[in-house]
Amino acid sequence: MIDFKMPEEVKEILSSLDRFIEVEIAPLEKKFAKELENERYLYDERGYYTQEIQDALKQVRKKSAEAGFFTMFGMPELGGMGDQFGPVAVALIHEALMKKYGHNLFIDEIFPPGLFTGGLTPVLLGLTPELREEILPKVRDGESLLCFGLSEPDAGSDVWAMKTRAVRDGDEWVINGAKQWITNSPYADYAIIFAVTDPELVAQRKGGISAFLVPFDGETCTNSSVIPYLGSIGSRIGIISLDNARVSDKYVIGEINNGFGAALHGVDIGRVVMAANCVGAAQWALDIALDYVKQRKTFGVTIENHQMIQAHLAECAMDIYAARNMVLHCAWKMENQKALPLKEISMIKAFTTEMAFRVLDRCMQVMGGIGLTNEAKLEKVWRWARSMRVPDGTAEIQRRTIARRLLKGDKDFD
Repeated sequence: MIDFKMPEEVKEILSSLDRFIEVEIAPLEKKFAKELENERYLYDERGYYTQEIQDALKQVRKKSAEAGFFTMFGMPELGGMGDQFGPVAVALIHEALMKKYGHNLFIDEIFPPGLFTGGLTPVLLGLTPELREEILPKVRDGESLLCFGLSEPDAGSDVWAMKTRAVRDGDEWVINGAKQWITNSPYADYAIIFAVTDPELVAQRKGGISAFLVPFDGETCTNSSVIPYLGSIGSRIGIISLDNARVSDKYVIGEINNGFGAALHGVDIGRVVMAANCVGAAQWALDIALDYVKQRKTFGVTIENHQMIQAHLAECAMDIYAARNMVLHCAWKMENQKALPLKEISMIKAFTTEMAFRVLDRCMQVMGGIGLTNEAKLEKVWRWARSMRVPDGTAEIQRRTIARRLLKGDKDFD
């Protein structure tokens, strides 16, 4: 029997997280209230977080690491506690935090930004013992950030169109190319770079892509710019330029020509996290809208009495109920079945990201003019929800995966 009741240990973790937020994050929110309310103070003229904000985010990461949260979902082989928390617990924790606090700059930093890319990503299992000893302690304690350099200007969903090349030169690899849409790259210390090492294998789509850990040195491996999006004036997403970047063999991750397999390692739990965050954000927005409709009056009554408002609220509730059960059922299958439920993982990624955007949009509509303002705080999360439909595989790519699984005979929904 499937039981989605929140386990007591998860409730205890959430209570601990609430205390952590009260002690460590609430003071930062008060100190940086101006920056959080107005992006002109949050970013510098280049679109980077100001140095004060960067320092505050690192402070959150380090405090989170001390409290045991930052590595909570990392693989035990890398020094994390992921063996204690399965996908269902991961989903419940992220959903609950987003439901209570919404999309919050400092709270989001409690866990590694980009769960399977910024911290103890499973990709790091391919590091040499020497490099593990050198790198992992700094990643575990929140001192060093990683970024995941897979996408390129002309290679997003179609990874085989990759143009970045790594060529052996003596005892080193020389890497040239560019990576785009890379989360954390403006602030990272190391980039996990995927590059073509055997063009013939790539042409056959049979391999030929390798993974390298490349330090940002300010010369040969740099974050050349920040990419603002959806009306923001800065972001944590950037473009990496590689100009004859040299790394030795110890910086190779896993096997040469088999890096694409490493790229997919961990993406599935990352999609569960994204889906759970979307479910939580939708519940957060609906709670705000429900409070508002009981106060706002038109035509002599509060707008909760108007049927069109009620219809919007009902649509939100149906969307959330469907999405939440999809996510938890998928997470349960990941925990209890040997084979990875690829169809269902693609389903929750596509459905929840679109659902969150629909719910945020309806809640803004219900609240009228104030829903469009920063005062209601919905529009920032609405922009975030819109962005979730693109990374980690677009909704269209997820539909392609679902259809292919169906056509291969994966037709069960139990």
